[in-house]
Amino acid sequence: MDEDAKKTALRMIPYGMYVLTSKSKDGKDVSAATVNWLTQASFSPPLVAVGVKGDSGAHAHITETGVFAVNVIGKDQLDLAFTFFKSLEREGDSIGGQDFVAGPETGCALLTGSPAWWECKLVGQLDQGDHTLFLGEVLEAGTRAEDQTILMRDHNLNYGG
Repeated sequence: MDEDAKKTALRMIPYGMYVLTSKSKDGKDVSAATVNWLTQASFSPPLVAVGVKGDSGAHAHITETGVFAVNVIGKDQLDLAFTFFKSLEREGDSIGGQDFVAGPETGCALLTGSPAWWECKLVGQLDQGDHTLFLGEVLEAGTRAEDQTILMRDHNLNYGG
């Protein structure tokens, strides 16, 4: 296979950016990570699929608790995306300087600056390669602002290929 062609072709998939949050069973440890491999997978029940790096804290928490939340990043929130490119510690009701509230269904962090969010319970997973594909049923969702979502290609960012 031509590796350059493969990389170029796979990077043509349009990716949004989202902050995936999860927590430890006792709720004290919170993880938040910028993810982009995410898609809706079903209308009824409402399902989303998300690829999560196998050696990440988010992966460990989702596997342990069976829940996660997704926070949408608005088109003018590139700084929010960059905040969660690295591991950060929880500080009270904030992580990485971003305030959050606990989700009503899962207790996962819902970033107060995010224009929309949803909470999921894990209903399936596929463990192949360096990422696990988690399938989550949407339990609750909310919006705070009508906003366009950020796209990686709009900022010359790549995570794929």
